[in-house]
Amino acid sequence: MKVLAIGAHPDDIEVGCAGTLMKYSKYGHEIFLLIITEGHKGGDAKVRCEEQKKAAEILKPKEVIWAGYKDTELSPNMNELIRDIEVVLNKIKPDFTFTNFGDDTHQDHRALCRATVSATRYIKNVIFYETLTTLDFSPTVFIDIKETIEDKIAMLLAHNSQVTKTNIEGLSIIDAARSTAMFRGIQGRVHYAEGFIPLRLFINI
Repeated sequence: MKVLAIGAHPDDIEVGCAGTLMKYSKYGHEIFLLIITEGHKGGDAKVRCEEQKKAAEILKPKEVIWAGYKDTELSPNMNELIRDIEVVLNKIKPDFTFTNFGDDTHQDHRALCRATVSATRYIKNVIFYETLTTLDFSPTVFIDIKETIEDKIAMLLAHNSQVTKTNIEGLSIIDAARSTAMFRGIQGRVHYAEGFIPLRLFINI
């Protein structure tokens, strides 16, 4: 299978679905990453790109694609963004597409979600993941990531410049990721899990 993960910024994908992507990768499926911005408002763009490359070295995706948009300047009505996502979808033809959830305090996450919904209007299996700024996220799909939680943590640590940027004193992104995985695991009745909300999800019988 081909799996495409789309993130508004470097590290969004790692926060939201790295454990799940690693499971897909270990089972031999092809992983593709589409990063919409370089995240320069959250740090030096060159540094963040290098960090994303280091994280990718752990996941080993088939391709990391950069869309080249400006951080904090995405708009849900950007036809160009919708078309650019469509180009990637037509090229890859993913079996599963993961992207940011729309109810979020970050404007780029909201905009990317809406653009992806438009771009994937004829695509099966479109699934939303959560980040640290997501609101009102009530997942109905869970993936057990007990075997890949440490890979997820390693990928997050690769984003070294972002690890302490939670705006919560004494709480790192690593702390948040591990506690979220444990909480979603409790909800899904396993040790560690990632939770998702599907736009569309087909179950093959």
